[in-house]
Amino acid sequence: MKIKLPRIFLIILGIGFLINLLQSYFTPLIFDEAYYWHFASDMAWGYFDHPPLVAVLIKISSFFFDGELGVRFMSCILSTATLFILWCTVDLPRKKEYAIHFFVLAYSMTLLNAYGFFTLPDTPLLFFTALLLYVYKRFIEKPDVLWGIIMGVTMAGLMYSKYHAALVIIFILLSNLKLVLNKYAWLSVCVALLCYVPHFIWLYDNDFVTINYHLFDRPNDPYNFTKYTLGFFVNLVAIFGLTFPWIYWGLFKTKANDKFTRALLFLVYGILIFFFLSSFNRRIQTQWIIVINIPLIIIVFRFIMENETAKKWIYRMGLVNIIIILYLRIGLVYEPMSPIYYETHGNKELAEDIQAEVGDMPLVFENSYRGASMFGFYTGNNTFSLNNESYRLNQYSIDNSEATVQHQKILYLSSRSSDADVSFTKNDRRKIYGKYIDNFESFRKLKTILEAPINFNLEQEQTFQLYNPYEFDIDLSKLKFNVAYMTDFKIVKDKLPNKPTLKDPSISTIKAKDTLTYSFKFPKPRKLKEPKYVRIGIMENHLNYGINGRNTKVE
Repeated sequence: MKIKLPRIFLIILGIGFLINLLQSYFTPLIFDEAYYWHFASDMAWGYFDHPPLVAVLIKISSFFFDGELGVRFMSCILSTATLFILWCTVDLPRKKEYAIHFFVLAYSMTLLNAYGFFTLPDTPLLFFTALLLYVYKRFIEKPDVLWGIIMGVTMAGLMYSKYHAALVIIFILLSNLKLVLNKYAWLSVCVALLCYVPHFIWLYDNDFVTINYHLFDRPNDPYNFTKYTLGFFVNLVAIFGLTFPWIYWGLFKTKANDKFTRALLFLVYGILIFFFLSSFNRRIQTQWIIVINIPLIIIVFRFIMENETAKKWIYRMGLVNIIIILYLRIGLVYEPMSPIYYETHGNKELAEDIQAEVGDMPLVFENSYRGASMFGFYTGNNTFSLNNESYRLNQYSIDNSEATVQHQKILYLSSRSSDADVSFTKNDRRKIYGKYIDNFESFRKLKTILEAPINFNLEQEQTFQLYNPYEFDIDLSKLKFNVAYMTDFKIVKDKLPNKPTLKDPSISTIKAKDTLTYSFKFPKPRKLKEPKYVRIGIMENHLNYGINGRNTKVE
Protein backbone atom coordinates (compact mmCIF):
# COMPACT_ATOMS: atom_id res chain seq x y z
CA MET A 1 0.00 0.00 0.00
CA LYS A 2 1.45 3.35 -1.08
CA ILE A 3 1.53 5.89 1.74
CA LYS A 4 1.59 9.60 0.89
CA LEU A 5 2.62 11.74 3.83
CA PRO A 6 1.79 15.46 4.11
CA ARG A 7 4.82 17.72 4.06
CA ILE A 8 3.90 19.27 7.40
CA PHE A 9 3.71 15.78 8.92
CA LEU A 10 7.26 14.97 7.79
CA ILE A 11 8.59 18.32 9.01
CA ILE A 12 7.10 18.01 12.51
CA LEU A 13 8.08 14.34 12.77
CA GLY A 14 11.64 15.23 11.78
CA ILE A 15 11.82 18.12 14.26
CA GLY A 16 10.58 15.82 17.03
CA PHE A 17 13.23 13.25 16.13
CA LEU A 18 16.01 15.88 16.19
CA ILE A 19 14.82 17.25 19.55
CA ASN A 20 14.90 13.72 21.00
CA LEU A 21 18.42 13.18 19.63
CA LEU A 22 19.64 16.40 21.24
CA GLN A 23 17.87 15.56 24.49
CA SER A 24 19.45 12.11 24.44
CA TYR A 25 22.92 13.54 23.93
CA PHE A 26 22.80 16.22 26.62
CA THR A 27 20.71 14.50 29.31
CA PRO A 28 22.60 12.28 31.80
CA LEU A 29 21.19 8.79 32.28
CA ILE A 30 18.47 8.02 34.78
CA PHE A 31 19.08 5.10 37.11
CA ASP A 32 16.84 2.64 35.28
CA GLU A 33 18.60 3.36 31.98
CA ALA A 34 21.97 2.70 33.62
CA TYR A 35 20.58 -0.57 34.99
CA TYR A 36 19.47 -1.63 31.52
CA TRP A 37 22.86 -0.55 30.15
CA HIS A 38 24.26 -3.05 32.65
CA PHE A 39 21.95 -5.66 31.11
CA ALA A 40 23.40 -4.89 27.68
CA SER A 41 26.96 -5.39 28.91
CA ASP A 42 26.22 -9.11 29.08
CA MET A 43 23.72 -10.02 26.37
CA ALA A 44 21.32 -12.82 27.23
CA TRP A 45 17.82 -14.07 26.36
CA GLY A 46 16.49 -12.71 29.62
CA TYR A 47 17.28 -10.68 32.73
CA PHE A 48 16.17 -10.66 36.34
CA ASP A 49 13.58 -7.91 35.95
CA HIS A 50 12.57 -7.95 32.27
CA PRO A 51 12.77 -9.73 28.94
CA PRO A 52 15.81 -8.79 26.83
CA LEU A 53 14.58 -6.32 24.20
CA VAL A 54 15.56 -3.20 26.17
CA ALA A 55 19.13 -4.53 26.31
CA VAL A 56 19.04 -5.25 22.57
CA LEU A 57 18.11 -1.63 21.85
CA ILE A 58 21.00 -0.37 23.96
CA LYS A 59 23.43 -2.78 22.33
CA ILE A 60 22.40 -1.63 18.85
CA SER A 61 22.63 2.02 19.93
CA SER A 62 26.18 1.43 21.17
CA PHE A 63 27.25 0.40 17.66
CA PHE A 64 26.49 3.92 16.44
CA PHE A 65 27.37 6.21 19.37
CA ASP A 66 29.17 6.36 22.70
CA GLY A 67 27.90 7.87 25.93
CA GLU A 68 24.25 8.61 26.60
CA LEU A 69 23.32 8.62 22.92
CA GLY A 70 24.85 5.16 22.73
CA VAL A 71 22.12 4.09 25.15
CA ARG A 72 19.22 6.05 23.65
CA PHE A 73 19.64 6.24 19.88
CA MET A 74 17.30 3.34 19.11
CA SER A 75 14.67 4.79 21.43
CA CYS A 76 14.64 7.95 19.31
CA ILE A 77 14.16 5.77 16.22
CA LEU A 78 11.38 3.67 17.77
CA SER A 79 9.45 6.61 19.20
CA THR A 80 9.48 8.30 15.80
CA ALA A 81 8.42 5.08 14.12
CA THR A 82 5.59 4.69 16.67
CA LEU A 83 4.04 8.01 15.61
CA PHE A 84 4.48 7.13 11.93
CA ILE A 85 2.68 3.80 12.45
CA LEU A 86 -0.17 5.44 14.38
CA TRP A 87 -0.64 7.96 11.57
CA CYS A 88 -0.78 5.16 9.01
CA THR A 89 -3.27 3.20 11.12
CA VAL A 90 -5.86 5.97 10.82
CA ASP A 91 -7.37 5.50 7.36
CA LEU A 92 -9.56 8.61 7.19
CA PRO A 93 -8.55 10.58 4.04
CA ARG A 94 -9.08 14.00 5.63
CA LYS A 95 -6.53 13.30 8.37
CA LYS A 96 -3.94 15.22 6.31
CA GLU A 97 -5.80 18.40 7.23
CA TYR A 98 -5.26 17.61 10.92
CA ALA A 99 -1.55 16.73 10.93
CA ILE A 100 -0.72 19.50 13.42
CA HIS A 101 -3.56 18.38 15.72
CA PHE A 102 -2.19 14.83 15.56
CA PHE A 103 1.20 15.95 16.86
CA VAL A 104 -0.28 18.28 19.47
CA LEU A 105 -2.28 15.32 20.78
CA ALA A 106 0.69 12.94 20.80
CA TYR A 107 3.37 15.32 22.04
CA SER A 108 1.13 16.63 24.83
CA MET A 109 1.02 13.20 26.47
CA THR A 110 3.46 13.46 29.36
CA LEU A 111 5.10 10.04 29.61
CA LEU A 112 4.96 9.53 25.85
CA ASN A 113 7.43 12.43 25.68
CA ALA A 114 9.76 10.74 28.13
CA TYR A 115 9.73 7.51 26.18
CA GLY A 116 10.63 9.52 23.10
CA PHE A 117 14.25 9.39 24.25
CA PHE A 118 14.61 7.44 27.51
CA THR A 119 15.50 3.79 26.94
CA LEU A 120 13.16 1.76 29.10
CA PRO A 121 11.17 -1.45 28.50
CA ASP A 122 8.09 0.68 27.81
CA THR A 123 9.78 2.20 24.73
CA PRO A 124 9.63 -1.00 22.64
CA LEU A 125 6.32 -1.89 24.36
CA LEU A 126 4.71 1.25 22.92
CA PHE A 127 6.25 0.66 19.49
CA PHE A 128 5.09 -2.95 19.23
CA THR A 129 1.63 -2.09 20.58
CA ALA A 130 1.25 0.47 17.79
CA LEU A 131 2.62 -2.02 15.27
CA LEU A 132 0.33 -4.81 16.48
CA LEU A 133 -2.73 -2.56 16.12
CA TYR A 134 -1.68 -1.63 12.59
CA VAL A 135 -1.01 -5.27 11.66
CA TYR A 136 -4.22 -6.48 13.32
CA LYS A 137 -6.19 -3.92 11.30
CA ARG A 138 -4.69 -5.27 8.09
CA PHE A 139 -5.20 -8.84 9.28
CA ILE A 140 -8.94 -8.47 9.85
CA GLU A 141 -9.21 -6.83 6.42
CA LYS A 142 -7.25 -9.63 4.75
CA PRO A 143 -6.46 -12.67 6.92
CA ASP A 144 -3.77 -14.71 5.17
CA VAL A 145 -0.45 -16.43 5.79
CA LEU A 146 1.66 -13.29 5.36
CA TRP A 147 -0.29 -11.14 7.80
CA GLY A 148 -0.54 -14.11 10.18
CA ILE A 149 3.26 -14.47 10.28
CA ILE A 150 3.79 -10.70 10.66
CA MET A 151 1.28 -10.58 13.50
CA GLY A 152 3.03 -13.48 15.24
CA VAL A 153 6.44 -11.81 15.03
CA THR A 154 4.91 -8.56 16.32
CA MET A 155 3.33 -10.33 19.30
CA ALA A 156 6.72 -11.86 20.09
CA GLY A 157 8.28 -8.38 19.94
CA LEU A 158 5.67 -7.21 22.44
CA MET A 159 6.43 -10.05 24.83
CA TYR A 160 10.19 -9.52 24.50
CA SER A 161 9.58 -5.90 25.58
CA LYS A 162 7.76 -6.37 28.87
CA TYR A 163 5.76 -9.17 30.48
CA HIS A 164 2.52 -7.27 30.92
CA ALA A 165 2.45 -6.94 27.13
CA ALA A 166 0.44 -10.14 27.44
CA LEU A 167 -2.49 -7.93 28.47
CA VAL A 168 -2.39 -6.17 25.08
CA ILE A 169 -2.64 -9.48 23.25
CA ILE A 170 -5.32 -10.88 25.57
CA PHE A 171 -7.63 -7.86 25.31
CA ILE A 172 -7.34 -7.71 21.52
CA LEU A 173 -8.26 -11.41 21.40
CA LEU A 174 -11.21 -10.88 23.75
CA SER A 175 -12.52 -8.16 21.44
CA ASN A 176 -12.89 -10.73 18.65
CA LEU A 177 -13.39 -14.26 19.98
CA LYS A 178 -13.98 -15.57 16.45
CA LEU A 179 -10.21 -15.46 16.09
CA VAL A 180 -10.09 -18.81 17.91
CA LEU A 181 -11.66 -20.32 14.77
CA ASN A 182 -9.27 -18.56 12.39
CA LYS A 183 -6.40 -20.75 11.20
CA TYR A 184 -4.24 -17.74 10.40
CA ALA A 185 -4.71 -16.41 13.92
CA TRP A 186 -3.47 -19.75 15.22
CA LEU A 187 -0.54 -19.43 12.84
CA SER A 188 0.24 -16.09 14.55
CA VAL A 189 0.17 -17.73 17.97
CA CYS A 190 2.49 -20.52 16.82
CA VAL A 191 4.95 -18.06 15.27
CA ALA A 192 4.93 -15.92 18.43
CA LEU A 193 5.56 -18.94 20.68
CA LEU A 194 8.32 -20.21 18.39
CA CYS A 195 10.02 -16.80 18.51
CA TYR A 196 9.67 -16.77 22.30
CA VAL A 197 11.23 -20.21 22.86
CA PRO A 198 14.74 -18.82 23.62
CA HIS A 199 13.32 -16.76 26.47
CA PHE A 200 11.37 -19.74 27.81
CA ILE A 201 14.63 -21.72 27.82
CA TRP A 202 16.40 -18.88 29.64
CA LEU A 203 13.66 -18.82 32.29
CA TYR A 204 13.95 -22.57 32.77
CA ASP A 205 17.75 -22.43 33.01
CA ASN A 206 17.49 -19.67 35.62
CA ASP A 207 14.85 -21.39 37.79
CA PHE A 208 12.15 -18.96 36.62
CA VAL A 209 13.81 -16.33 38.79
CA THR A 210 11.91 -13.44 37.19
CA ILE A 211 8.49 -15.07 37.55
CA ASN A 212 9.19 -16.19 41.12
CA TYR A 213 10.29 -12.73 42.17
CA HIS A 214 7.45 -10.74 40.60
CA LEU A 215 4.68 -13.18 41.57
CA PHE A 216 5.84 -14.73 44.83
CA ASP A 217 8.88 -13.14 46.50
CA ARG A 218 8.26 -9.43 45.99
CA PRO A 219 7.39 -7.56 49.21
CA ASN A 220 4.15 -5.61 49.36
CA ASP A 221 2.33 -3.35 51.82
CA PRO A 222 -1.09 -3.57 53.46
CA TYR A 223 -3.82 -1.92 51.39
CA ASN A 224 -3.83 1.88 51.54
CA PHE A 225 -6.63 3.67 49.67
CA THR A 226 -4.68 6.91 49.15
CA LYS A 227 -1.49 5.19 48.02
CA TYR A 228 -3.09 2.45 45.93
CA THR A 229 -6.56 3.16 44.51
CA LEU A 230 -6.56 6.95 44.69
CA GLY A 231 -3.02 6.85 43.32
CA PHE A 232 -4.31 4.85 40.34
CA PHE A 233 -6.81 7.59 39.48
CA VAL A 234 -4.15 10.26 39.89
CA ASN A 235 -2.07 8.35 37.34
CA LEU A 236 -4.99 8.43 34.89
CA VAL A 237 -4.81 12.21 34.98
CA ALA A 238 -1.01 12.46 35.08
CA ILE A 239 -0.39 10.56 31.84
CA PHE A 240 -2.41 13.14 29.87
CA GLY A 241 -1.95 16.35 31.81
CA LEU A 242 -4.33 19.22 31.04
CA THR A 243 -5.98 17.44 28.09
CA PHE A 244 -7.32 14.57 30.20
CA PRO A 245 -11.03 15.67 30.30
CA TRP A 246 -11.31 15.77 26.51
CA ILE A 247 -9.29 12.61 25.97
CA TYR A 248 -11.59 10.62 28.25
CA TRP A 249 -14.59 12.34 26.68
CA GLY A 250 -13.41 11.08 23.30
CA LEU A 251 -13.02 7.61 24.76
CA PHE A 252 -16.52 7.55 26.29
CA LYS A 253 -18.15 8.86 23.10
CA THR A 254 -16.53 6.27 20.84
CA LYS A 255 -18.68 3.29 19.88
CA ALA A 256 -17.48 -0.13 18.76
CA ASN A 257 -18.84 0.11 15.22
CA ASP A 258 -16.28 -2.24 13.71
CA LYS A 259 -13.84 -4.93 14.82
CA PHE A 260 -10.84 -2.64 14.92
CA THR A 261 -12.51 0.06 17.01
CA ARG A 262 -13.80 -2.69 19.27
CA ALA A 263 -10.19 -3.85 19.75
CA LEU A 264 -9.10 -0.31 20.62
CA LEU A 265 -11.86 0.03 23.22
CA PHE A 266 -11.26 -3.42 24.70
CA LEU A 267 -7.58 -2.60 25.02
CA VAL A 268 -8.16 0.71 26.82
CA TYR A 269 -10.97 -0.44 29.10
CA GLY A 270 -9.30 -3.80 29.70
CA ILE A 271 -6.06 -2.19 30.89
CA LEU A 272 -7.93 0.32 33.05
CA ILE A 273 -10.14 -2.32 34.68
CA PHE A 274 -7.23 -4.73 35.22
CA PHE A 275 -5.08 -2.16 36.99
CA PHE A 276 -8.03 -0.69 38.89
CA LEU A 277 -8.64 -4.12 40.39
CA SER A 278 -4.89 -4.54 40.95
CA SER A 279 -4.89 -1.25 42.88
CA PHE A 280 -6.64 -3.04 45.76
CA ASN A 281 -3.53 -5.20 46.11
CA ARG A 282 -0.55 -3.00 45.21
CA ARG A 283 0.56 0.48 44.19
CA ILE A 284 0.10 1.00 40.44
CA GLN A 285 3.09 2.69 38.85
CA THR A 286 2.26 5.29 36.22
CA GLN A 287 4.19 3.53 33.43
CA TRP A 288 2.15 0.35 33.90
CA ILE A 289 -0.87 1.98 32.25
CA ILE A 290 0.99 4.03 29.64
CA VAL A 291 0.15 1.47 26.94
CA ILE A 292 -3.39 2.96 26.77
CA ASN A 293 -1.82 6.04 25.13
CA ILE A 294 -1.42 4.11 21.88
CA PRO A 295 -5.07 3.15 21.23
CA LEU A 296 -6.21 6.48 22.70
CA ILE A 297 -4.17 8.47 20.17
CA ILE A 298 -6.11 6.68 17.41
CA ILE A 299 -9.47 7.01 19.19
CA VAL A 300 -9.08 10.66 20.15
CA PHE A 301 -7.51 11.73 16.84
CA ARG A 302 -10.54 10.36 15.02
CA PHE A 303 -12.78 12.05 17.59
CA ILE A 304 -11.28 15.53 17.14
CA MET A 305 -11.86 15.25 13.38
CA GLU A 306 -15.55 14.91 14.16
CA ASN A 307 -16.00 17.16 17.18
CA GLU A 308 -15.12 20.85 16.95
CA THR A 309 -15.20 21.43 20.71
CA ALA A 310 -12.82 18.58 21.43
CA LYS A 311 -10.51 19.71 18.61
CA LYS A 312 -10.36 23.26 19.98
CA TRP A 313 -9.72 22.36 23.61
CA ILE A 314 -7.27 19.52 23.01
CA TYR A 315 -5.32 21.86 20.71
CA ARG A 316 -5.26 24.66 23.29
CA MET A 317 -4.54 22.57 26.37
CA GLY A 318 -2.20 20.35 24.37
CA LEU A 319 -0.02 23.34 23.49
CA VAL A 320 0.10 24.33 27.17
CA ASN A 321 1.10 20.76 28.04
CA ILE A 322 3.85 20.85 25.42
CA ILE A 323 5.26 24.14 26.73
CA ILE A 324 5.35 22.75 30.29
CA ILE A 325 6.91 19.49 29.09
CA LEU A 326 9.60 21.32 27.08
CA TYR A 327 10.46 23.40 30.15
CA LEU A 328 10.75 20.23 32.26
CA ARG A 329 12.85 18.56 29.58
CA ILE A 330 15.30 21.46 29.64
CA GLY A 331 15.39 21.06 33.41
CA LEU A 332 16.56 17.47 32.99
CA VAL A 333 19.75 18.85 31.43
CA TYR A 334 20.16 22.21 33.13
CA GLU A 335 19.51 21.83 36.85
CA PRO A 336 18.86 25.53 37.66
CA MET A 337 15.75 25.37 35.44
CA SER A 338 14.41 22.26 37.11
CA PRO A 339 11.62 22.79 39.69
CA ILE A 340 12.77 19.63 41.50
CA TYR A 341 15.98 17.70 42.07
CA TYR A 342 15.83 14.94 39.46
CA GLU A 343 17.91 11.81 39.14
CA THR A 344 19.66 13.09 36.01
CA HIS A 345 21.34 15.72 38.19
CA GLY A 346 24.72 15.24 39.77
CA ASN A 347 25.50 11.57 39.14
CA LYS A 348 28.09 12.22 36.44
CA GLU A 349 29.90 14.75 38.65
CA LEU A 350 29.74 12.41 41.66
CA ALA A 351 31.16 9.59 39.55
CA GLU A 352 34.06 11.84 38.57
CA ASP A 353 34.71 12.63 42.26
CA ILE A 354 34.73 8.94 43.16
CA GLN A 355 36.98 8.02 40.25
CA ALA A 356 39.41 10.81 41.18
CA GLU A 357 39.64 9.21 44.64
CA VAL A 358 40.00 5.54 43.66
CA GLY A 359 41.09 5.40 40.01
CA ASP A 360 40.08 2.08 38.46
CA MET A 361 39.48 0.34 41.80
CA PRO A 362 36.31 -1.84 41.81
CA LEU A 363 33.26 -0.33 43.52
CA VAL A 364 30.85 -2.40 45.64
CA PHE A 365 27.55 -0.73 46.51
CA GLU A 366 25.47 -1.80 49.47
CA ASN A 367 21.88 -2.46 48.39
CA SER A 368 22.04 -0.36 45.23
CA TYR A 369 21.80 -1.87 41.78
CA ARG A 370 21.01 1.70 40.74
CA GLY A 371 24.29 3.04 42.10
CA ALA A 372 26.34 0.10 40.83
CA SER A 373 25.05 0.47 37.28
CA MET A 374 25.12 4.28 37.20
CA PHE A 375 28.69 4.56 38.41
CA GLY A 376 29.74 1.59 36.30
CA PHE A 377 28.53 3.54 33.27
CA TYR A 378 30.22 6.84 34.16
CA THR A 379 33.49 5.51 35.61
CA GLY A 380 34.06 2.32 33.63
CA ASN A 381 35.11 0.60 36.88
CA ASN A 382 33.94 -2.89 37.73
CA THR A 383 30.93 -2.54 40.03
CA PHE A 384 28.73 -4.86 42.07
CA SER A 385 25.61 -4.46 44.19
CA LEU A 386 25.90 -6.44 47.41
CA ASN A 387 22.24 -7.06 48.24
CA ASN A 388 21.37 -7.87 51.83
CA GLU A 389 18.16 -8.91 53.58
CA SER A 390 16.96 -5.31 53.83
CA TYR A 391 16.87 -4.96 50.03
CA ARG A 392 15.83 -7.11 47.09
CA LEU A 393 17.34 -9.44 44.51
CA ASN A 394 18.21 -8.02 41.08
CA GLN A 395 20.38 -8.65 38.02
CA TYR A 396 23.55 -8.47 40.12
CA SER A 397 22.23 -11.49 42.04
CA ILE A 398 22.38 -13.75 38.98
CA ASP A 399 25.04 -12.41 36.60
CA ASN A 400 28.83 -12.57 36.77
CA SER A 401 29.40 -9.15 38.36
CA GLU A 402 30.33 -10.63 41.73
CA ALA A 403 33.29 -12.48 40.21
CA THR A 404 34.78 -9.25 38.81
CA VAL A 405 35.35 -7.76 42.28
CA GLN A 406 36.50 -10.82 44.24
CA HIS A 407 39.80 -10.85 46.13
CA GLN A 408 40.60 -7.27 45.18
CA LYS A 409 40.92 -4.06 47.09
CA ILE A 410 37.55 -2.35 46.69
CA LEU A 411 35.70 0.73 47.87
CA TYR A 412 32.52 -0.31 49.68
CA LEU A 413 29.90 2.43 49.25
CA SER A 414 26.78 2.81 51.38
CA SER A 415 24.56 5.38 53.10
CA ARG A 416 26.03 4.41 56.49
CA SER A 417 28.76 6.60 57.97
CA SER A 418 30.11 4.04 60.48
CA ASP A 419 33.77 3.11 59.84
CA ALA A 420 33.84 5.27 56.71
CA ASP A 421 37.24 6.10 55.23
CA VAL A 422 35.93 8.66 52.72
CA SER A 423 32.68 10.43 51.96
CA PHE A 424 31.18 12.10 48.91
CA THR A 425 28.38 14.66 48.68
CA LYS A 426 25.64 14.52 46.06
CA ASN A 427 24.03 17.57 44.47
CA ASP A 428 21.04 17.18 46.78
CA ARG A 429 23.48 17.34 49.76
CA ARG A 430 23.02 13.71 50.70
CA LYS A 431 26.23 11.89 51.46
CA ILE A 432 27.54 8.54 50.31
CA TYR A 433 30.20 6.90 52.45
CA GLY A 434 33.07 4.69 51.37
CA LYS A 435 35.11 2.09 53.22
CA TYR A 436 38.14 0.34 51.77
CA ILE A 437 38.25 -3.45 51.96
CA ASP A 438 41.63 -4.96 51.03
CA ASN A 439 40.51 -8.45 50.04
CA PHE A 440 36.80 -8.46 49.28
CA GLU A 441 35.09 -11.86 49.23
CA SER A 442 31.37 -12.56 49.01
CA PHE A 443 29.23 -15.63 48.28
CA ARG A 444 25.83 -14.09 47.54
CA LYS A 445 24.83 -16.94 45.23
CA LEU A 446 24.87 -19.55 48.00
CA LYS A 447 21.36 -20.98 48.33
CA THR A 448 19.47 -22.04 51.44
CA ILE A 449 16.53 -24.34 50.79
CA LEU A 450 13.62 -24.88 53.17
CA GLU A 451 10.86 -27.34 52.37
CA ALA A 452 7.42 -25.73 52.31
CA PRO A 453 5.17 -25.42 54.17
CA ILE A 454 7.03 -24.83 57.42
CA ASN A 455 5.70 -26.13 60.73
CA PHE A 456 6.58 -23.20 62.95
CA ASN A 457 7.40 -24.88 66.25
CA LEU A 458 10.15 -23.37 68.41
CA GLU A 459 10.86 -26.72 70.08
CA GLN A 460 10.87 -28.89 66.98
CA GLU A 461 14.10 -29.48 65.08
CA GLN A 462 13.97 -28.35 61.47
CA THR A 463 16.29 -28.89 58.51
CA PHE A 464 17.46 -26.83 55.58
CA GLN A 465 19.90 -27.46 52.77
CA LEU A 466 22.84 -25.33 51.71
CA TYR A 467 23.71 -25.44 48.01
CA ASN A 468 26.98 -24.13 46.56
CA PRO A 469 26.51 -23.11 42.89
CA TYR A 470 30.10 -21.88 42.52
CA GLU A 471 32.94 -23.63 40.72
CA PHE A 472 35.07 -23.59 43.89
CA ASP A 473 34.87 -24.93 47.43
CA ILE A 474 33.92 -22.63 50.33
CA ASP A 475 35.24 -22.75 53.89
CA LEU A 476 32.22 -23.11 56.17
CA SER A 477 33.96 -21.18 58.95
CA LYS A 478 33.45 -18.03 56.83
CA LEU A 479 29.67 -18.41 57.03
CA LYS A 480 27.08 -17.46 59.62
CA PHE A 481 23.32 -17.94 59.37
CA ASN A 482 20.18 -16.14 60.45
CA VAL A 483 16.42 -16.49 60.19
CA ALA A 484 14.19 -13.74 58.83
CA TYR A 485 10.53 -13.66 59.90
CA MET A 486 8.06 -11.97 57.56
CA THR A 487 4.46 -10.82 57.49
CA ASP A 488 1.73 -11.85 55.06
CA PHE A 489 3.09 -9.13 52.78
CA LYS A 490 6.65 -10.55 52.93
CA ILE A 491 7.92 -7.61 54.94
CA VAL A 492 10.81 -8.63 57.22
CA LYS A 493 10.06 -7.87 60.87
CA ASP A 494 12.62 -10.05 62.70
CA LYS A 495 16.18 -10.91 61.69
CA LEU A 496 17.63 -13.30 64.25
CA PRO A 497 21.00 -15.09 64.30
CA ASN A 498 20.93 -18.86 64.24
CA LYS A 499 23.54 -21.56 64.74
CA PRO A 500 22.52 -24.60 62.70
CA THR A 501 24.24 -27.95 63.05
CA LEU A 502 25.69 -29.87 60.14
CA LYS A 503 24.30 -33.34 59.64
CA ASP A 504 27.91 -34.47 59.23
CA PRO A 505 29.96 -32.35 61.70
CA SER A 506 33.27 -33.57 60.27
CA ILE A 507 32.75 -31.49 57.11
CA SER A 508 34.59 -28.15 57.07
CA THR A 509 34.01 -27.03 53.48
CA ILE A 510 31.17 -27.18 51.01
CA LYS A 511 32.37 -28.49 47.69
CA ALA A 512 31.57 -26.85 44.37
CA LYS A 513 28.07 -27.75 43.14
CA ASP A 514 27.48 -29.70 46.36
CA THR A 515 24.65 -29.64 48.90
CA LEU A 516 24.87 -29.96 52.68
CA THR A 517 22.08 -30.54 55.20
CA TYR A 518 21.78 -28.52 58.41
CA SER A 519 19.45 -28.95 61.36
CA PHE A 520 18.26 -26.01 63.48
CA LYS A 521 15.52 -24.69 65.72
CA PHE A 522 13.66 -21.49 65.05
CA PRO A 523 14.81 -18.67 67.35
CA LYS A 524 12.09 -16.98 69.40
CA PRO A 525 10.64 -14.00 67.52
CA ARG A 526 11.02 -10.57 69.09
CA LYS A 527 8.49 -8.55 67.09
CA LEU A 528 6.47 -10.94 64.96
CA LYS A 529 4.86 -13.60 67.13
CA GLU A 530 3.20 -15.44 64.25
CA PRO A 531 5.39 -15.15 61.14
CA LYS A 532 3.76 -16.01 57.82
CA TYR A 533 6.98 -16.50 55.85
CA VAL A 534 10.53 -17.40 56.86
CA ARG A 535 13.88 -17.29 55.08
CA ILE A 536 17.42 -18.44 55.94
CA GLY A 537 20.14 -15.85 55.25
CA ILE A 538 23.94 -16.11 55.15
CA MET A 539 26.61 -13.73 56.37
CA GLU A 540 30.05 -14.24 54.84
CA ASN A 541 33.23 -12.61 56.11
CA HIS A 542 31.29 -10.28 58.44
CA LEU A 543 29.27 -8.69 55.62
CA ASN A 544 25.55 -8.15 56.20
CA TYR A 545 23.25 -11.15 55.87
CA GLY A 546 22.15 -11.83 52.30
CA ILE A 547 18.96 -13.01 50.61
CA ASN A 548 19.97 -16.61 50.08
CA GLY A 549 16.66 -18.43 50.31
CA ARG A 550 13.12 -18.21 49.02
CA ASN A 551 10.37 -16.80 51.20
CA THR A 552 8.89 -20.03 52.56
CA LYS A 553 5.30 -20.12 53.80
CA VAL A 554 4.55 -21.09 57.39
CA GLU A 555 1.68 -23.50 58.09
